[in-house]
Amino acid sequence: MPVTPADAALLVFTVCNTARILAYLPQIVKISRDTQGAAAISYTTWVLFGVSHLSTVAYAVLVVDDWRMAAVFAANTLCCVAIVSLTAWKRLDYGRRRGHAGRVNAYPNAEALPERR
Repeated sequence: MPVTPADAALLVFTVCNTARILAYLPQIVKISRDTQGAAAISYTTWVLFGVSHLSTVAYAVLVVDDWRMAAVFAANTLCCVAIVSLTAWKRLDYGRRRGHAGRVNAYPNAEALPERR
């Protein structure tokens, strides 16, 4: 039985979106090892990614009735939640250690840079 273009597209879609779950792991590891409050992580970006994945879960369940697709995007959503949560925890921890909970210096080594005139 020949593979249709739709079947090929579905296969590529499934492989890429399943592999993306693994692609979150290096980001999670980097954040967990960060000692500067994870200042380089953008809440806006990761929340937007998470909401986008969550909307795809809703689409998969409510429109196309595809529970496998919903499961893959639910896993992607959980990874985004993990990144945002870990970032928040690292920022709070960094702030507590520095004596100013909740604030993170986006440029922690800026004092080492020469002053611009």
